Amino acid sequence: MKNLVGAKWLKENNNEDTVIVDCRFDLQIPSYGKDSYLKNHIPDAVYIDVDKDLAGDVKEHGGRHPLPDLNEFKSKLESCGIGNDTIVVAYDDGEVAGASRFWWMLKYIGHEKVYILDGGIKAWKESGYYLSSDIPKKENKCLDIKINKSIIATVDEVKENIYKDTSVIIDSRSFERYKGEIEPIDKKAGHIPSSQNYFWMDVLENDKMKDNKKLKDHFNEILKYKKIIVHCGSGITGCVNYVALDEIGVKSKLYLGSWSDWISYDDNEIKTGE
Repeated sequence: MKNLVGAKWLKENNNEDTVIVDCRFDLQIPSYGKDSYLKNHIPDAVYIDVDKDLAGDVKEHGGRHPLPDLNEFKSKLESCGIGNDTIVVAYDDGEVAGASRFWWMLKYIGHEKVYILDGGIKAWKESGYYLSSDIPKKENKCLDIKINKSIIATVDEVKENIYKDTSVIIDSRSFERYKGEIEPIDKKAGHIPSSQNYFWMDVLENDKMKDNKKLKDHFNEILKYKKIIVHCGSGITGCVNYVALDEIGVKSKLYLGSWSDWISYDDNEIKTGE
């Protein structure tokens, strides 16, 4: 796996060249991630808050988790000891969502040496490795930002690719939310016209990413498209599908604002049902 590492690898490579990042979070319980980290975490791990560090202020448009101020994000990473040559490994509880968002954001700012702990902290504990409550002190590093615009899609780009024969828009939310039967978070229910539903949790098996063969089988129907745009509710869980596609060598773009941005425009069409 090119984007994921195992617990054994992380244990053996946890050194001064590596920074481990705890990305645990719960959309319904904002304090969950920080509280879990303070209780215990993988030794030497630093904490990144999905809501505060991986997202900026919510505005009229941009969705519930827009990009943060990138200069502030850069400073946060540098204070965590992440520099240009640092190997970064992100983890969460094993569902990969928080870690994938962090992974995608580092790719977006041009940092290539970033990986996800397959199975998250659960895999670490199942391997018999100990946890710590000590807060590490990291030496500030220098990190250069080189924005990679090729992996992000705007709302206008999504509009341009609706019903296009060479493009596909992937909705990573649950099937019930996609159909518009329920909407527990956003103000409007339904989906973007012509989008196809690939629930993000379907790329996981026993709390780990499926192997490449199973991922190719899973995404088989969309591999023919030249352009793939992935989204979810607010640009978090869509990153899981983005990572899974990248695992099998398929390039895609993340519509970062996702459904919560789409519905912020009154003239944007909404579909319901299958």
